[in-house]
Amino acid sequence: MKFPSQGKLGLVLAAAGFVLALFVGLAIWNAHRAFERASVAVAEENELRFATRRLTPAPPAGIESVRAATAFKDAAFFHGRLYICGPTGLLAYAPDGKLVARYRVGLELPSAPLVGLAVGMAGDATEPELYVGTAGAGLLAFGEKSVRQILPEKEIYRRLTAVLPLSTGRLLLGTEKSGVLVYDGKHLTPSHPLLSHASVTALAGDDASFWVGTTNQGVLHWHAGQVDQFGEGEGLPDARVLSVALDGDRAFVGTPLGVAEFRDGRFSRALASGFFATALLARGQTLLLGTLDEGTIEIPLNSQGVRPPRPRGEELPGQVERLVADGGWPFALTRDGFFALDEHGAGWRPMIAGESSPLTDRDISALAFDADGRLWVGYFDRGLDILEAGAQHATHVENDHVFCVNRIVYDRRRDGMLVATANGLVLFDGEGRLRQVVGREEGLIADHVSDVALTADGVALATPAGVTLLTSSGARSIYAFHGLVNNHVYALAAAGSRVLAGTLGGLSVLDEGRVFANFTTANSGLRHNWITAIVPVGDDWFVGTYGAGILRLDGNANWQAFADATGPFDVNNNAMLATAGRVYAGTLGRGLYVYDRVSGRWTVVTAGLPSLNVTAVAWHDGYLYVGTDNGLVRIAEENLRNP
Repeated sequence: MKFPSQGKLGLVLAAAGFVLALFVGLAIWNAHRAFERASVAVAEENELRFATRRLTPAPPAGIESVRAATAFKDAAFFHGRLYICGPTGLLAYAPDGKLVARYRVGLELPSAPLVGLAVGMAGDATEPELYVGTAGAGLLAFGEKSVRQILPEKEIYRRLTAVLPLSTGRLLLGTEKSGVLVYDGKHLTPSHPLLSHASVTALAGDDASFWVGTTNQGVLHWHAGQVDQFGEGEGLPDARVLSVALDGDRAFVGTPLGVAEFRDGRFSRALASGFFATALLARGQTLLLGTLDEGTIEIPLNSQGVRPPRPRGEELPGQVERLVADGGWPFALTRDGFFALDEHGAGWRPMIAGESSPLTDRDISALAFDADGRLWVGYFDRGLDILEAGAQHATHVENDHVFCVNRIVYDRRRDGMLVATANGLVLFDGEGRLRQVVGREEGLIADHVSDVALTADGVALATPAGVTLLTSSGARSIYAFHGLVNNHVYALAAAGSRVLAGTLGGLSVLDEGRVFANFTTANSGLRHNWITAIVPVGDDWFVGTYGAGILRLDGNANWQAFADATGPFDVNNNAMLATAGRVYAGTLGRGLYVYDRVSGRWTVVTAGLPSLNVTAVAWHDGYLYVGTDNGLVRIAEENLRNP
């Protein structure tokens, strides 16, 4: 056998080595390319789509806001001014306390309540900005000369609860149900996976370490890329966190049952046991604590006192929303005012008072006009206001029966108002005086009345147990035993001898007090069984649903869908109204739907609304009154353009 020479063997081995190296290099290069592609794919998968746009604070024409009661939420000092925000808007004050600028939700600002303020400088900013978190419109950034909006594509990421600017140009955004997001000026991404589903209440910290308060998971501490969770088992007085304050290596976490102190990320001790700690401010060896209804207290941190003393001086009125410092001096914000601690530290001195309002509350559930042109405003849990013409003065009614208002209807035959509540039907006379409460003892099948409709010979009442008909001959009830499609009735409408009852399980048609027909998704073109609102429109009926938008039931008992109004959205209970030229429907989170009866088309109104959750509508003298869960506006009907 002949062996290759040493030179030839070297060439063969070198060639083999080159081929092997090339193969290994190609494999590594391909693996690196695959890793890069995977990294990009993961980054793209985690990155959240959003849009940035400039806002021009110019209110839409023909829309007037009926100012709601003050409800301050947060405060911050920025460019020599004090800014205070609340659900209805942002107010700017000069150092002397004079109001110098007002930005109203739905008018100069997007239609979403404001929830928090912070000052910082995001990666895409050229100057420090005032950041405003909103409950539905993402993040607002106020600079010296412009206002911009950072709006996530998905609605779940638009509902913010807290904002924390970091020195690196990143912003941490706490959300209502989607954890903590990170915005760096170019990208919006979820934070750590363990923070991705938290319901955030508070944020505090820096780039190296930050704390996240939650509604039911206690407090979460991010540091060195990991997350520690502290609940009641780890020393927290309560799993619901209301406030967080930091001082060096110490963190203070406020809950409804007291405060927990942490040192170097570890639980140290419990403080202020039994106090509802809505706000915290660390001041050296003193922790200032704001409470729900006991003003503020000072906690000496170098003492083990059982019950810390309350500061001397007049107690702050109402719930303390925030404690802030400017130049090291503390200030307190309540729902109704802004206060400074006096120079001796003995009490709080009022600096700014909340503005008065004819309305008792913002969370509106029902609207109706009486014969004298007075607007009756019902609330979900504050009774009702009778607003005089001109909207400058209101009479408030609130008692054991008039508390949770579901519907208000003017009864022309008796010149009185019928108020459907969770505790019966309340009758008022033409002067606005309460005359009678109708409940079980008077023949109702249930005390909870969700709707009321005037019939040819009396009144029909919707309840969770069926329909009660009140006529001159007495009270008679109809429920499933008599053929009603479902006992839980939410909405009623009447025309002629017929009454339509919208229920949790479909629609029932009553004719002369008997069930004439039932419609469900199983036997008709009804798209969703849960009926929330009904109005007669000519020979037809427009039906609002919880889950399928709006449909039409024509005079031949045929269901028709609307190309531009039937879909996966919710119409609020009894938030529908038909006028001579239009039909209006208030929705949950999508604004006001407007149907033009001539063109047969729907449009959606969002501009000018204090919230996109429209809960009630009423019409009077050429104006549409729109109630939401965040206040009331009046719109000139002529400004609603036909599609």
